[in-house]
Amino acid sequence: MTYPIAALITSYVDGAYLAPRAGSHHLPVINPSTEAVIAHLQEADGAEVDLAVRAAARSYAEGTWRRLPTERRAAILRRVCELTEQHARELCWLESIDLGIPASQAPAAVIARVVRNFSFYADHLSQGAERAVRLDDRYQRYVHRDPVGVCALISPWNAPLMLATSKIAPALAFGNSCVIKTSEYTPLALHRFMALLTEAGVPCGVVNLVNGRGEVTGASLVAHEAVGLVSFTGGGAAGRRIAAVAGAGLKKCDLELGGKSACIVSDSADLDQAVDGALLGIFGNAGQMCFAGSRILLQRRIADAFLERFLARANAIRVGDPFDPATEMGPLAYAAHLERVLAYCRPAAGDGVSVLAGGARAGDGPGYFMAPTVLMADSPAVRVCQEEVFGPVATVLQYDHFDEAVALANHTRYGLAGYLWSNRLDESMAAAQSIRTGALMINSPMVFDLRMPFGGVGESGVGREGIESLRNFYSEEKAVAIAARPLPVAPRLGAAVRLDH
Repeated sequence: MTYPIAALITSYVDGAYLAPRAGSHHLPVINPSTEAVIAHLQEADGAEVDLAVRAAARSYAEGTWRRLPTERRAAILRRVCELTEQHARELCWLESIDLGIPASQAPAAVIARVVRNFSFYADHLSQGAERAVRLDDRYQRYVHRDPVGVCALISPWNAPLMLATSKIAPALAFGNSCVIKTSEYTPLALHRFMALLTEAGVPCGVVNLVNGRGEVTGASLVAHEAVGLVSFTGGGAAGRRIAAVAGAGLKKCDLELGGKSACIVSDSADLDQAVDGALLGIFGNAGQMCFAGSRILLQRRIADAFLERFLARANAIRVGDPFDPATEMGPLAYAAHLERVLAYCRPAAGDGVSVLAGGARAGDGPGYFMAPTVLMADSPAVRVCQEEVFGPVATVLQYDHFDEAVALANHTRYGLAGYLWSNRLDESMAAAQSIRTGALMINSPMVFDLRMPFGGVGESGVGREGIESLRNFYSEEKAVAIAARPLPVAPRLGAAVRLDH
């Protein structure tokens, strides 16, 4: 089944899609499986971004969302969940056609997580409570929260709808209005989702969408004087530019950037389980994941046994049409990205890197398909071990003692996630205490719990996502103290002066 796609994808402002704008710059939206142009995207310039931000600012000033009773806001978030499930087939289809995620994986990777994003914050609205304290009988003290105001939300192309809604949901939950910009490469599902938000009851102007490149649309959005908060998920170079602009404007800023996560396999591990986890950790979503376990660190005694199984399975992964039920890995998202990833797989003599599997395009037809790739590295200092590839490329290193594995894991400027496959308590505890990373999964692939923090250290970003962190990010705490009874004010300044009437 197919669904209609607008020939021109435009911004969504004040509850409606904008009309085509004369003289606007158009960007092609390309199906990565066929290389065919699906639609064109009207890029939002500074004036169009200003229109969207002002719509958000107006809705915030009028209080159409932030002043709604909490139970009403929670009910609307739950209605978003219902509409998402009702339109699941369409949203999955759109996500597959411009990102390339296998359709068989999209319900769990997209719909379930979008629903979770909104249902979690609906639950929080009905269950969360603030602090109230009394130190003595003189004052009642409590914390009151205010929304920040207008939030600029910038999400990436590798999980367009899921990551966009992971920002929209908490921004709404805490009473903000927002403008979101997703990637120009994968705009379709979020573009459709905007109308569902309005249908669910989100007032016009509270959530607005602008489309375009980071250097044009994103830059205008971050710099806008009415924006009070910036949430960005993406690459490090863009993150630095955003942080500089946000800092100059004293805007709250959260950055979730790249990763070069280690996947340690101990000689005590269940090898079958470790192979399953390592394969999913690097070849899921064609490796286009910030938390991908791209550096596989093998204890030397079990390295050959692990690699025999890992390589056989990697070579057997079915790469192809996302709409074929048998497909396990789709294409990379766009042409320039495919070429960038392939460049890491062409080591020259003396580089200290050898190709064990893959390293080339998959198939001989159109589409940005790439074979699952495994590289062996002689040193953790080689380029492919230090730079985020963001594709289906695993790099293997070996170690003898566990403290060496920890050192290898920390031999990176990133620190977003880490994985350990081990059945030894001492190794698990050592990893938890010594690996410099924002998340550590032991005997498990990555799982998300919105109650827990997610974010990185080093060049993996600044800030955390998770209920406690995001509550403080998307709202401002106000400490209130109420005198419980009339109290003398001391010292009584100027009390010695007599006032004659």
